[in-house]
Amino acid sequence: MLVLTRLKEQVIRIGDNVRVKVTDISGDRVRLGVEAPTSVSVHREEVYQHIQEQKRQESKPAQKPLKGGLDR
Repeated sequence: MLVLTRLKEQVIRIGDNVRVKVTDISGDRVRLGVEAPTSVSVHREEVYQHIQEQKRQESKPAQKPLKGGLDR
């Protein structure tokens, strides 16, 4: 992991098309602005994890109920 120190209004670049700007610092909170092409998804980690879980659920094959109970 690359760890950077930035001040308010400073920017970091990711590749040629993504800019991350520190827009505000208040106490222990930092506000970031992200400029990226629409082809690049940008999410908070918890939103990304939720999306991934939904995709996993949707890709599971539907389970069919057993007919007639248990066979002996």
